[in-house]
Amino acid sequence: MWHLWSHDELKTQWDHPKTGKKKRVAGDLPYGWEQETDENGQVYFVDHINKRTTYLDPRLAFTVEETSENPNVRQRYDGSSAAMEILQGRDLSGKVIIVTGANSGIGFETARSLALHGAHVVLACRNGVRATEATQKILEEWHKAKVEAMILDLSSLRSVQQFAEAFKARNLPLHVLICNAAVFGHPWQLTVDGLETTFQVNHLGHFYLVQLLQGVLRRSTPARVVVVSSESHRFTDIKDSSGKLDFRLLSPAKKDYWAMLAYNRSKHCNILFSNELNRRLSPHGVTSNALHPGNMMYSSLHRSWWLYTLLFSLARPFTKSMICIHRAPPRCWNCHENREQIEQQGAATNVYCAIAPELEGLGGMYFNNCCRCQPSQAAQDETSASALWDLSERLIEERAGSHSV
Repeated sequence: MWHLWSHDELKTQWDHPKTGKKKRVAGDLPYGWEQETDENGQVYFVDHINKRTTYLDPRLAFTVEETSENPNVRQRYDGSSAAMEILQGRDLSGKVIIVTGANSGIGFETARSLALHGAHVVLACRNGVRATEATQKILEEWHKAKVEAMILDLSSLRSVQQFAEAFKARNLPLHVLICNAAVFGHPWQLTVDGLETTFQVNHLGHFYLVQLLQGVLRRSTPARVVVVSSESHRFTDIKDSSGKLDFRLLSPAKKDYWAMLAYNRSKHCNILFSNELNRRLSPHGVTSNALHPGNMMYSSLHRSWWLYTLLFSLARPFTKSMICIHRAPPRCWNCHENREQIEQQGAATNVYCAIAPELEGLGGMYFNNCCRCQPSQAAQDETSASALWDLSERLIEERAGSHSV
């Protein structure tokens, strides 16, 4: 990556090596970074959190494109990018990654892609049989893959505790935690903990999981948390008429429940949680980013109701691909010759946020199709994020008691 520093404008400018687009960045450095000048007068940057120096401006990861005469020039990664494309040439040996909801759909493609590039991947799933089958599929593709299945039922706080205890007993590091599992279109139902299922599975269960594993994450720095949200977060709010966080909207009674709205609210919570988590843990070397994987992804999310299955089926020709297509042998270091390359567009943003070098030490952001974008104003509200954090802690304390930490 080539970049030029303008001492007159105090701005960094660079031409993208693949597209040729020119970008420019200005403003403050990320938290923990400081700009210095060496004995030769060259500007370099110090990352005090991770104790390293670089001549590459860390703000180059999030630049604004200058006006181009050719608006059709393609960025490096976009909605058509596949996870394997992002991982090409990467060796993730030594990295330990947990992916929740990894036995099917986007979660499986994410786990598979990371495992085939050397990472030790834990498939954290509710259904043990399906999780074992998923690990076997990966091992059949590459027998040296380090994959294992562990039971995690996010609708039960006790199950979350048991998963965390079992993982910590392994004395493994944890470099990336991908909070991918979710339910969509689920009929109204209370969990064993007395909360509406969509809210607990999509938000509170993951919140509790991160709470229980944050000590491992902090000992494994630099570490990342990736929270899978959705663009549907834009179509709802979680405040009452007075502007305060309303628990009755998050975990509604049966008479007030609408599956789509419950899903949207849970995805709103995902972004608030990710932002607040990053604010609290980034000083300790753990960053968090939220993302939207792609437009109306054809996956197993829709299985809860026949109407959603019908809608997803009709939309399938227009959604991202998670199917095998035959191509030339991939060039990844650990791929077998003449093996099919799988284009998992749905997993691309998960993988990008999990391993992209340019995101090291950077968090509190929202990505769509591997590109940073702005979530809704409500999802950026720091007061709401703090209130949701406090509410989540209180709900867990009331239900999990002394086992909550």
